[in-house]
Order: sequence, then C-alpha cells, then structure tokens
Amino acid sequence: MTWPAALQQFHNYLMLERSLSANTREAYLGDLQKFRRYLEIEALDLQPLQVQRADLERFIHWVNQLGLEASSQARLISGLRAFFKFLLVEDLLEDDPTELLESPRLRRKIPEVLTVHEIEQMLEAIDLSQPQGHRNRAMLETLYACGLRVSELVDLRRTNLFLAAGFVKVLGKNNKERLVPIGAAAVKYLEYYLDHVRADNIRPGHENYVFLNRRGARMTRVMGVLHHQGTRTKSRYSQKYQPAHLPAFVRHPPGGGWRRPQGGTGYAGARKHYHHRNLHPPGYRIPQRNHLPLSPQNEILNTRWTIGW
Repeated sequence: MTWPAALQQFHNYLMLERSLSANTREAYLGDLQKFRRYLEIEALDLQPLQVQRADLERFIHWVNQLGLEASSQARLISGLRAFFKFLLVEDLLEDDPTELLESPRLRRKIPEVLTVHEIEQMLEAIDLSQPQGHRNRAMLETLYACGLRVSELVDLRRTNLFLAAGFVKVLGKNNKERLVPIGAAAVKYLEYYLDHVRADNIRPGHENYVFLNRRGARMTRVMGVLHHQGTRTKSRYSQKYQPAHLPAFVRHPPGGGWRRPQGGTGYAGARKHYHHRNLHPPGYRIPQRNHLPLSPQNEILNTRWTIGW
C-alpha cells in the first residue's frame, strides 16, 4: 500500500467511522505528512506497511533534536498511533509498531491571564470607524463573553442565537451542543453588527453564519485567530501576555461584567477546569520557546496535510 492510498483511506476512516472534526482530521494527517517528509529527507524508501518501531523511534528522536516541545511530540505520537491502529483494524498489519512507543512526560502548565482592565484596553484598541471594526468587536465580545474556541466562534449560526433570553447554542468538539450565557455588553455589539454592518451580498450557503468576511463568506478559523492576534498587537499589553486559552476563564456573566467561570465552562471534566482556575501568581512568566529557523531539516515542523497529497 502506498502512502497516498493509505492517507486517503485513513481520512475516510476518521471522517466516517470515528466522526472526528475537520480540524482533528487535519492534525492527524499533518502528523503523518511530517513523518513522510522525514522519510524523504533521510532517503528512506518505506511504505506504510514496512514501517517498524525503530523507524518511529528514530523519527521522534529526530524531531526532539530539532527542538519540538514535549506536548507537540506527544500529539505527533498520538497521530501515528491512530494511523497504525487503523491499519490493524483493517487487517493490513499484524503487529502495531507504536505499541511500545513511549510518549514524553508532559508537565501541566497553568496559562497566564489578562486582568479586566487589560482586556478592556485590548477591546478599545479596535477601530470602530470601519465596518470590519464593528465585526471584530462583536467577535471578540462574543468570544470572551461565552468562552468560545475560535472554531466555535466562526461556526456560530444565526439560528443558534437566543439573545433576548441571554444565551447562545454552541456546537463544540465531537458535535456536542451546549447552551452558553452571553452578557449584555456582548449582546449590544452583536446586535449592532447583525442589524447595521453584516454584509448584504452573502455568498449562497453562508446565510446562516453570524460572522462573514468582506466577500460575504463564512470566516475561517485562521482568519479568526489573525483578527484576534491583530487586536492584541495594537494593544499595549500584546507583549506582556500571550494567553493560550484566555476566553475559557475570563467571560461576561448574563448581567454584564467580568468573572471567572463557575459553571458551563465547556470543559469535559472538572479536573481541567480546576487546573485553569489556579492561575500563576502576579509577575510569573511562562518561558516562550524561540521559533526555529526554516532550514531543510526544520521544514518538517511546518509540513501540513493537504487534499492534493
């Protein structure tokens, strides 16, 4: 079996049998593309059914030497395990080469947060003289008020907005639906965007999405992240903090104002919620890893999966 055929079948397996989201499928297939790129760089002519545990161990050691963080290495191993487990399920392999593959020990880190004043400063940095500014303000207000993931924000539908009742219905990971309260400040900006700013020339099939780009199409997850990063860059606090999951633990209550989450956080279990509640003391700074230069060896870390193979 060749790599293109194996990746196509694996993609179908993830989509049809495991019902994983598009982002998760892309992540798994991207991990396999990194492994393929490694084989090309090392001039190893190995097809999927020829891979042995020693080959995978050398690959993990190789990316570790490049400086890939332990969490990224663990995610990489998870993608490889899912792929070879699929080959076992399809009776294409007799032994799983990832069975004895060890994952790196992960250290649980508590993310940093912005204060209420700092978040307000960031929101006020948005230019409301432009139509896109009102959209971006509505996006950020909704993001923080409801504690949404960016993918959940851009996938928000108009039919799932119950603003008069003070909540929205969100479709999260594994197609789980949840009702999330939304504060009065977010409702104000969201209603203004929907009534006065939202594009009229909407692309067919995108009418129900709340947030649209200039061409009347649904916002992508990448564009949502870029708009968020751009707003932080304009803020005076953009260099002081680099919060990874900020919307998850600072949000509006239904009556307005900011608070830490108590219920309806969207976490699958209480353990992770408790972990995010115990924040670092003031002045603590999580070290940031320097970006790797894009050399032929480091190119593998930037490899992504695409439909074209």
